[in-house]
Amino acid sequence: MEVYSLITFVLLFNFFIFFNFSKISKSLNFFDKPDGNLKKHKHPVSLLGGSLILVNIYLITFFFNLFDLNDQIFAGQFFYIFIILSTFFYIVGCIDDFTNLSPNLKLLLIAFSFLVTAYFFPEINLKLIKISFLDKNYYFNSFSTLFLLLSFSLLSNAMNMFDGINLQLILFNIFVFMIFVIKGFFSLFFTILLICLCFLGILNYKNKIFLGDSGSYLLSSIIGCTFIYQYNYFDNYLYGDEIFIILLIPSIDMLRLFVVRSLNKKNPFKGDLNHFHHIVNNYFRNKNLTVVFTILMCVMPSMLLVINVKTYYIFIISVIVYISIITYFKKKI
Repeated sequence: MEVYSLITFVLLFNFFIFFNFSKISKSLNFFDKPDGNLKKHKHPVSLLGGSLILVNIYLITFFFNLFDLNDQIFAGQFFYIFIILSTFFYIVGCIDDFTNLSPNLKLLLIAFSFLVTAYFFPEINLKLIKISFLDKNYYFNSFSTLFLLLSFSLLSNAMNMFDGINLQLILFNIFVFMIFVIKGFFSLFFTILLICLCFLGILNYKNKIFLGDSGSYLLSSIIGCTFIYQYNYFDNYLYGDEIFIILLIPSIDMLRLFVVRSLNKKNPFKGDLNHFHHIVNNYFRNKNLTVVFTILMCVMPSMLLVINVKTYYIFIISVIVYISIITYFKKKI
């Protein structure tokens, strides 16, 4: 009964936000304004996407405590560790949305947020990592914090870079959460989060709201914490190389951008219009088609996982396809 009450309340809350969104946005005056450079939208757009996700997470936390509910994902103390880390990432994103932080300072604040959380909560660690095609466990010992620091920093940047066209990052995160469900990590938390993302996706598609850095960083913390939890506490976990394959396209696009910018003697973290989705959109000249094409490209490696193709073959195939598409599209633009 409590579960139905929680889902009903979250639905009603998101319906209220959905139908009163314009008034709420104007009262808070938190907008992303076009600059004619990287921000090419025609009018100011609300940056409350991350805030809406975080409020839903806080609602979930409140009802979990009120009804003493247990969730398969983020049970016990780890759930509160996740809340703290997600809030830190959200705050860093909010500061960047308001003040336009320098790339180096942004990266430093993300790293600081993770290290503070890891210092006070040692539970946020990886005991070991397993590779699907190697019959060996790789134990981290004292290197777990360093590995996760690097992983969270790269993941937050990859998600932020991937958020370039409306609906794209939201659809990708829905896809990742569905993978968790398929693997058996069915969770009331994910059910409610998916409800929130569906409402948010409609507003984002209509160009009424952006996730902003606060939203992309917040979603990256959710994905990262979920991977850690399922890896440490579930028998039916995803192997380390399978996790990389799920996040492959945003990851290799980020790495390509880092390399290209560095070769051109530019800051690798400074934004430009050379992302995969920018190249695809310049070819199709249609944002809807661009989003569909990009998401299908992201889904392809995971679909190969489903039919039990070895991860190293998936990596090789995906990289070849990725490079071929970029090369072909750039020639035709």
